[in-house]
Amino acid sequence: MYEQTARNRDLRLVPSPHVRAESDSRVAVLLNANARRVTDKTVRSLQHVVPDEDLFLSKSSLDARRIAQVILDRRYPTVFLGGGDGTFMGFVNHVLAELELRNQHHYQRPPRFGVLRLGTGNALANLVNASPHRGDGVLDDVLRARAGEIPGYRRVELFRVDGKRTMFAGVGIDGQIINDYNAVKESLGRGALKGLMTGGGGYFASVAFRTLPHYLTHSAKRECELYNGRGVAYRVGSDGNPVQEFQPGELIFRGKVRLAAAATTPYYGFGLKGFPFAGTRRGMMHLRMLQCSNAEILAHLPSLWAGKYFTPTMGEFLVSEATLRFDAAMPLEVAGDACGYQSELHMEMCTEHVELVDYTGSVH
Repeated sequence: MYEQTARNRDLRLVPSPHVRAESDSRVAVLLNANARRVTDKTVRSLQHVVPDEDLFLSKSSLDARRIAQVILDRRYPTVFLGGGDGTFMGFVNHVLAELELRNQHHYQRPPRFGVLRLGTGNALANLVNASPHRGDGVLDDVLRARAGEIPGYRRVELFRVDGKRTMFAGVGIDGQIINDYNAVKESLGRGALKGLMTGGGGYFASVAFRTLPHYLTHSAKRECELYNGRGVAYRVGSDGNPVQEFQPGELIFRGKVRLAAAATTPYYGFGLKGFPFAGTRRGMMHLRMLQCSNAEILAHLPSLWAGKYFTPTMGEFLVSEATLRFDAAMPLEVAGDACGYQSELHMEMCTEHVELVDYTGSVH
């Protein structure tokens, strides 16, 4: 069940709306009620600038799916999403799945999407320079969109992994951190410790008290084989230019890795520019195979964080489709959400893309 006008945290069903004419200034706002920064105060603040009929609150995937239907029925040209990268991609998946059904009869283009900085990692918020959540930043972003004061839009491609569309995903140490974070949040992120054990504090605690101790006694590396799918794939150098070419079905890489991750956007959360070559070639994702040691990572952390550290122990590839095979199950994360463990993973570029409200002022 979902609530359209979020006067309180209770949810109620509303009747299906009639279809309205599209207007460039109409903006819908969807908030994930489970997100840490989506507080009653946040909801009340947005109610001052967003009409009740345009403000939605979701508590579950079922809520999000039903709201996606309403958004498409009303043909909102722009939808802002608040609640993190997982919230964003979850709702986008619902919208695109619904459009697949509708477009069998009459074509309807997807809305453009805005990102509110209300998540934890905020990879997409960093990409489009969304305002800080403190103060009136979130309100300002929505107000500018409603006033038509958007500098531009950014086209971002998607790929599928484990059946889900996403902009980034990975197996290995990043998936382990997210699994550990969820465990810490469930066990300690309640009561008086809720503020400390969620968000950045929770990630720090999970790394310090679960992830690092685990890898002190267990190997973080697993044997991996990477095979190219359709099209030509490339290994690229530190300048992003191809240094090796691979044909369909060819073995691209074999070796022990601690992380295998791909993205169509440069950022990976917390300002980490983990994929500097994402988006440099249309129809391809940047796939990284990380072999370097913990000591090497720590020694070069600032340049690694800025996307400026390259080494032979970090394999850089541009692919349209690829299959990863490991000698043991590896923890998987998709758009910052834990998705279990996989020993084989298939990644493939989608035909769809999304357009994001971009406050950097550049149009891509």
